[in-house]
This record gives sequence, structure tokens and C-alpha cells, in this order.
Amino acid sequence: MQQANPQFEIQRIFVKDMSFEAPNTPHTFSEDWKPEVSLNLETKSNRIEDNAHEVVLSITATVTSNNKTAFLVEVQQSGVFMIKGFPEDQLHQMLGSFCPNILFPYAREAVSDVVVRGGFPQLILAPVNFDALYAQHVEQQGKQGSGEKVN
Repeated sequence: MQQANPQFEIQRIFVKDMSFEAPNTPHTFSEDWKPEVSLNLETKSNRIEDNAHEVVLSITATVTSNNKTAFLVEVQQSGVFMIKGFPEDQLHQMLGSFCPNILFPYAREAVSDVVVRGGFPQLILAPVNFDALYAQHVEQQGKQGSGEKVN
């Protein structure tokens, strides 16, 4: 039996959730600007239909200056992808690495835009190696499955 050719299609890209908080404004604007950035990334996926998957890339950036929170921005950039005919291991890699790579530029733009609208200097997130993050996740899952302790 001949296996169907693998197919991949972006069906929709959208912002699922976004929030921005600047709890110490306007006082933050009059202080020396010494930003420290803390960044958290997370990806999730779920099957919507047989071959349709939603992937959500969540980014939380907290910026402090002078030991006070200047702003906090959270963006959930989402996409619906049609993925068909891939072996299970490749499907997991597509959902955990390939799709987040597609979503990241959109999330990065959303973060930058909302920060500027909040009156702060532009925050441009550095590129992320989702392939390496996915490989690290797979390795940790393997160690957990074998009973090894993961720090």
C-alpha cells in the first residue's frame, strides 16, 4: 500500500490572548531607565479534528527597572495547522518546533507593538531556537520515562 504524501497547511494565525500591565506608570517614565527582562516561553497543541491542530505559543515578558515592575506583557499567538500523512514522531516535532517557529515572528511583533503603545521603548525579542528547545524537551521526557531524575 502506498502512503499518502505528507501535507502541511497554515489555515489561520491569530492572537488568542494578550495583556499588558504597567503598574508603576507614570512614575516609571520619570526614573532612570535600567531595564531587566525576564522571558518565559511555552507551547501547547491540541487536535481540533483528524488532521487539524491548534498550536499556541505563549510569551510572557516582565521588565523591571530600579527593582520595580515597569511592565508585564503576555501574548498567546495561536495557529490552526492542517498536518496530514506524517509519522507520529514527525507530527510531534511539527507541533513542538516547526509550528512555533512560524508563530514566533507574529508573537514578537505583537509584543513589540503593545509595549510601544504602552509608552515604553520597543522590546524586540531575540530569535528562539525551537528545534533545540524541542530536542531538550524530548530528552527530558525520555529521562523521566526511564526513571532518571531530571533537574
